[in-house]
Amino acid sequence: QVKLVESGGALVQPGGSLRLSCAASGFGFSNYAMEWYRQAPGKQREFVARISSSGTMAYAYFVKGRFTISRDNDKNTLSLQMNNLKPEDTAVYYCHRHPGDYWGQGAQVTVSS
Repeated sequence: QVKLVESGGALVQPGGSLRLSCAASGFGFSNYAMEWYRQAPGKQREFVARISSSGTMAYAYFVKGRFTISRDNDKNTLSLQMNNLKPEDTAVYYCHRHPGDYWGQGAQVTVSS
């Protein structure tokens, strides 16, 4: 079965950095694009970043220059390096397999002074 497990969520101060990880299993990880989404209270789940099977990256405009998505196909892991965090980045961050309807349980990221 497909399983995605996020980790690394934390409380950080504005301007701080955090690295999220997603451990994937149950499918051929290297053959799929992987994505990060996030959902803040009262808002719809929104796209954050995508990395293709070949390593091509795409980002939502609001994280360009601050976040970096990466993958390690040998370890079946997806990562999101988040720098210069802002309060509006506060959300539950989800790992997602693309295509498909497979999601992780989410990792809470709170950016607050």
